[in-house]
Amino acid sequence: MDSLLQLKAEATKEVEASKDLDALEQVRVAYLGKKGAIQEKMKGLGQMDPEERKSYGSELNQLKNQVTELIEKSKKALEKAALDARLASESLDVTLPARQKEEGSVHPVSQVIEECTEILANQGFEVVYGPQIEDDFHNFTALNIPPEHPARQMHDTFYFPEDEKGERSVLRTHTSSVQIRYMENNKPPYRVIAPGRTYRCDSDITHSPMFHQIEGLYIDKNITMAHLKGCLINFVQQFFGVDEVPVRFRPSFFPFTEPSAEMDIGCSRAQGDFKIGGDDWMEILGCGMVHPNVLKNVGVDPDEYQGFAFGIGIERLAMLKYGIADLRTFYEADIRWLEHYNFAPLDIPTLTGGLSR
Repeated sequence: MDSLLQLKAEATKEVEASKDLDALEQVRVAYLGKKGAIQEKMKGLGQMDPEERKSYGSELNQLKNQVTELIEKSKKALEKAALDARLASESLDVTLPARQKEEGSVHPVSQVIEECTEILANQGFEVVYGPQIEDDFHNFTALNIPPEHPARQMHDTFYFPEDEKGERSVLRTHTSSVQIRYMENNKPPYRVIAPGRTYRCDSDITHSPMFHQIEGLYIDKNITMAHLKGCLINFVQQFFGVDEVPVRFRPSFFPFTEPSAEMDIGCSRAQGDFKIGGDDWMEILGCGMVHPNVLKNVGVDPDEYQGFAFGIGIERLAMLKYGIADLRTFYEADIRWLEHYNFAPLDIPTLTGGLSR
């Protein structure tokens, strides 16, 4: 027992002599560590007879607890002393100006998507979404796109390698595939829009390999081309905030609509100033009456239901509304360009709770 009393005295002396936390930690390891003095004495308990082991073990545990408590008490005192010294040596200049708070802003593409979605939602369209990686049926076949169509070629579409069945998925070339998935799982009438990213092998001042669309679909009984024109003209008037937007519909061809048209907005590019109005025209969307074969492919009777579809190019709308002459600048990640537009987040209560699927 005398050896334990001596060990306690030595530990107490060394703890009291510790002037900082590092020195105290060394003392802790020397007495309480795996190879410390107290642990070494515990290894000798197995060589004692039961009565001696019981008595000596109890004293040893008591010593261990006392040394632990002593070290913890000293640690708190040293931590307080270190904090007091730091507070005494440091100061805060409350007259300094506050640090500038950096705030993010909404990208023009996101801004236009929100604006378009709000306008079309207020026309009664429901917002739906779908996968960006599509199969052949939903991206091409169901939309009446024949095998020989140029859109199916490697130079127009991004294909994935063949799977074990020999089939190849694609990065969707339009969000019309979302409409197919929606019609497969719902009964008419349909009035939906599908915003999202799309992908095509193309790049110039009005094209990008990755771009954004909002596809619209309205299927019901007795829907006509007049409804389509009224919907789109009302849309561009609200989007551009102009009562008389220069608009023209040109006959076109799309496999999934018949008749088909492209909608152009009158614009001017004079002296690098890109704006609405002028002698030039810019296509912003394709549209038409949904082809009967598309309705048949999703199990809808084309003799009972008909309707229209349209696909809006988001980047082109943004170019016209905000005077952006080159589509490629949207994706150059130039912070100066982004700060120039600096859109604040839109507050659109009409899109919360029920419109998105």
